[in-house]
Amino acid sequence: MLRFITCGSVDDGKSTLIGRLLYETRSLHADQLATLEADSKRIGTQAGGLDFALLVDGLAAEREQAITIDVAYRYFATPKRSFIVADTPGHEQYTRNMVTGATTADAAVLLVDAQLGLSTQTLRHSCLMAIVGIRRVVVAVNKMDRVGWSRDAFAQIEAQFRVFAQPLGFTDIACVPLSALHGDNVASRSRATPWHEGPTLLAWLETVAVDTDRVSLPFRLPVQWVNRPDDAFRGFAGTIATGVVRVGDALCAWPSGAQARVARIVTQGGDLDVAVAGQAVTVTFANEIDVSRGDLLAGSASQPAVADQAEATLVWMHEAPMLPGRAYLARIGTRTVTCTVTHLKHRLDVTTFGQLAARTLELNDIGVCTLAFGEPVAFDPYAENRETGAFVLIDRITSDTVGAGTLHFALRRSQNVHWQFLDVDQRQRAAQKAQRPRVLWFTGLSGAGKSTIANLVERKLHAMGRHTYLLDGDNVRHGLNRDLGFRDADRVENIRRVAEVARLMTDAGLIVLVSFISPFRSERRMARELFPDGEFVEVFVDTALAEAEQRDTKGLYAKARRGELTNFTGIDSPYEAPENPELRIDTASMSAEDAADLVIAHLGEGGGTA
Repeated sequence: MLRFITCGSVDDGKSTLIGRLLYETRSLHADQLATLEADSKRIGTQAGGLDFALLVDGLAAEREQAITIDVAYRYFATPKRSFIVADTPGHEQYTRNMVTGATTADAAVLLVDAQLGLSTQTLRHSCLMAIVGIRRVVVAVNKMDRVGWSRDAFAQIEAQFRVFAQPLGFTDIACVPLSALHGDNVASRSRATPWHEGPTLLAWLETVAVDTDRVSLPFRLPVQWVNRPDDAFRGFAGTIATGVVRVGDALCAWPSGAQARVARIVTQGGDLDVAVAGQAVTVTFANEIDVSRGDLLAGSASQPAVADQAEATLVWMHEAPMLPGRAYLARIGTRTVTCTVTHLKHRLDVTTFGQLAARTLELNDIGVCTLAFGEPVAFDPYAENRETGAFVLIDRITSDTVGAGTLHFALRRSQNVHWQFLDVDQRQRAAQKAQRPRVLWFTGLSGAGKSTIANLVERKLHAMGRHTYLLDGDNVRHGLNRDLGFRDADRVENIRRVAEVARLMTDAGLIVLVSFISPFRSERRMARELFPDGEFVEVFVDTALAEAEQRDTKGLYAKARRGELTNFTGIDSPYEAPENPELRIDTASMSAEDAADLVIAHLGEGGGTA
């Protein structure tokens, strides 16, 4: 079995080529064949019992559906080999679908229009193939009939691609001049290319070597399900990603590293003595160890990397840009953890494979970055194991898949930096101050009254003997965050730093007041999740934009309206209002003094005593 993808720019002929392969190998389903023959008869143009142009038209609707949904997978076979082909869309906005198809492919057919040559999307798909580990590619130079079967035109495209592909690490590159529409050099040699000494496309697909031996790799089983204690037996279920497991083998559960010996290998068809990659099994152990969904079972002699920081190549797949410092969800195998892109090292130029400086990644950009996970994860470098070295990023608000990537290695600092145990903890510091630590997070538009209300709250708490500190947006930008601007990426980092400072201050036992616009829900959620339940209080100072502009004591709105101040929240940068804040203060119906009293009342009697 060979799994391959067809890729390349839009309208270079991918679906036409697949249709020709299906036709040449007579692998069309009977109902497809009957429908296409009926359509062919309807327009009265027969060609060997089947009009091939109609075949292409017949696949068009399915192709468009595949572009909208995901990737169209088709099966066909020859006497020498069977195939599963992923027809991936060429449109730039559906690059994510190409990545989906490429992650399970052993080889690739890269379509190039002979009239247009190598396009940016062709080069982008080539980079993506290299990133996901495809090492064997055939460049199908299509529509050669439209350039008069020019040997020079073909040779120029081949030479350009081979130069571009040098740093990509392909081990097998073949180039075939063909016409997918008419079948030249697809399954049989064309008389139009007596100068072509290489194979036909189908001959290459039938003979290309495939590295699909997952059994020889170290044993890896991502745990998908854990039986309950009241089930018939305590077991850990999943599909073996790579390797072999035998009854009696010593396995480790990562990231904990707990070790046990295999007692049983249970399958739907009964117990096995040996199981291999691709089989769905439930493993039981001779001794009880703590294993959870998302853990990785591995052979004791071949340990995966375990770290909370790693370097990775990331393909961005969403219209909203990737913002360093923003918290996402990372799914690695069966494990889902919070994840932040801590540093974007560079963006790849897909036309030269060079490195470009960048602060963010836009749709379809490819970059190398460092990741920080919310907890240690077990993985293998993607170059060593494609099954356990890939990940996807998910937006925590919308649940959209926004990125996909490959892990390179664990960062050394993730293994050398450990949390230092301290004798004095938050509970003791808070008891000394006779108060309960809290974070009062004031959010709202510029000019809404956040700082005014927060200042009044702190003054009242101070008068009550409470220990407080007020982190104000403007004040913090004079020191800690003076290097940050007001673009979205800077705003994300601004809030990340302040949230971490607030956490340290609450650990000191303080009541911390944070007065920041903090326009994005994602960052406010990130801040909330740093604190135990009940310790984070979101206070939405709700003021209409027109009212905030009318106040405009700093003259900022006026500057923004004149175009002198860019990325200003409410004018040319969005504000995402809280959906479920603990407190909502309507400044149109409540004075600042009353609002401060409302906040104090929320803290409870005594303004937050322990």
